[in-house]
Amino acid sequence: MRERDWHVAADAMRERLAAADEPFMTGMTRGTMRFLLFAPRGIDAQRPHTQDELYIIARGSGWFVRGDERIRFAVGDALFVPAGMEHRFEEISGDFETWVVFWGPDGGETA
Repeated sequence: MRERDWHVAADAMRERLAAADEPFMTGMTRGTMRFLLFAPRGIDAQRPHTQDELYIIARGSGWFVRGDERIRFAVGDALFVPAGMEHRFEEISGDFETWVVFWGPDGGETA
């Protein structure tokens, strides 16, 4: 079944991610917006991104490091990271998954 450009089914994304060699799968894009499912196993090796991003925790728990801050996260939490900031997930549970939304210009939006 073909996905609509305005609808992403979570189970379909999980199936596609399980078959991928990457820890993420893009669900939809529009303009500068990208919507992904991210599920690293073991170590989160991501680097700072050029766009602002929002994580919405779908499954699992662990610790989130953002710059010099470190907090526990759980299902339903939302985490914002401005463009260019160091960040990563640590001590993540084996079922960890998060939705990710990237948007805006390179360098991020300004207040």
